[in-house]
Amino acid sequence: MKIRRAVALSLVLFVGVALGFFPKPLFGGDQQRAKDLVQNTCAQCHRFEGQPESRFNLKAPGLMWAGSKYQRPWLIRWLTGKEAPLYAKGYRWDQDQKPVKHMTVSPAEAEAIADYFDQHNKDQRVKVGAFDLSKVSKFEASFGGMAYKAHACLGCHVIEENGKIIGGPQSASLVAAGQRYNQDWLFRFGQNPQDFVPHSGEFLADATEPQLRAVIGFLMVQGVKDFKYYEPWTSPEFGTASVDRGKVIYKEYCAQCHGATGKGDGPAASGLEPKPAIHANIPFDKVPIDYLYNVINHGGAAMGKSPNMPYWGLTIGQQGVADVMAYLKATFKGGAEVAQAAPSGGSPSGVCPQPRKTVKAPEEFLGKTNPLPASVGTINAGKTLFLQTAQPVACAMCHGNEGNGQGFMGAALIPPPRNFTCGKMMKDLPDGQLFWIIKNGSPGTGMMSFAGLPDDQVWQLIHYIRSLAK
Repeated sequence: MKIRRAVALSLVLFVGVALGFFPKPLFGGDQQRAKDLVQNTCAQCHRFEGQPESRFNLKAPGLMWAGSKYQRPWLIRWLTGKEAPLYAKGYRWDQDQKPVKHMTVSPAEAEAIADYFDQHNKDQRVKVGAFDLSKVSKFEASFGGMAYKAHACLGCHVIEENGKIIGGPQSASLVAAGQRYNQDWLFRFGQNPQDFVPHSGEFLADATEPQLRAVIGFLMVQGVKDFKYYEPWTSPEFGTASVDRGKVIYKEYCAQCHGATGKGDGPAASGLEPKPAIHANIPFDKVPIDYLYNVINHGGAAMGKSPNMPYWGLTIGQQGVADVMAYLKATFKGGAEVAQAAPSGGSPSGVCPQPRKTVKAPEEFLGKTNPLPASVGTINAGKTLFLQTAQPVACAMCHGNEGNGQGFMGAALIPPPRNFTCGKMMKDLPDGQLFWIIKNGSPGTGMMSFAGLPDDQVWQLIHYIRSLAK
């Protein structure tokens, strides 16, 4: 009886498929079916050949380069309806303000379409291997996020930041860009978006190639869980670093500001504010390797510090950076007292109060008050940030474990770091002023920007800093 039922069911399925009552089963190589879907269904909205067109002349994005643009796993999920709409206001935001639900196909059809794109819709302008995703460092991605905002990308595209969706929703969402795009295609797109979507709001940013690479790195980690960041200091160049070569490079490039013996008295120092760091006072073997690498390779401005510190990576290369770092660690051991009164009007760290010429925060910040309760939990969270986890570097490195401005990096700075234990000074500093300085840095000093810290963490830090005042 069971055999008869199985035979009968098989006959029904066979006849159903033959007469078109049921969808035709697809196998991996069914390119004809994929071709039919693309040419007869997808092409009703998408273009698959010809020159790029303005969005305002299209119904949906052009897919002439789909085989180069998308990562296959994401494309399969998209075609089978497992991904959210990309355009919150619709592709043609000038006509509609609602997302359009994309048609779906079966998993087998999606696989076949992906194969078809891979064979027929490659973009010859995209150079395979142009962007090495394995070389994206955590700092580079973070710097790319800052460049992304600085070049107005946030005006049209949404991203996720600290668990919140931010940005303008009129163009494609970039919340999970790292799952969606092929990095080589995205890099080529970033070089000139007008080559892909002319006259559509996309603009050619005035960005250097390192900035562009940082932005692409930032986008390629969006939505990627446990992304494995590159650590440049583990590269072969660091395994062959030479103190002798580093000494030569230091003389050729660094000594003009930092001085031949690292005392911050190079011939260019007299015209600089803030003054160059006094390398002779820094125990470089204690400086976190990622911080030291990033300051030398990417420069002061990229680290939220003074733009007087150039980005040397393009000039001396990875091997040069490794050699200079080896020289700094072998030569300068610190141990000096924190920098004393400086020509710029600074005062010794630890003095209370310290005369300062700190830039006043904008009025909209001065009126801010700490929204978090001064609870034990909040203060302890701020303490952890201060001593260990704040990025790009823990506050204690400059301000000291006690908050008195006696950190081992503080010995290199003119003017010296703030003494947070000084109650006379702290009582006159509004919460909003502290918030603004932490977020933006303090021009003319060694205080860097901590723009990447979430607001709640900044407020936690402020509570902890205030708890140090005596």
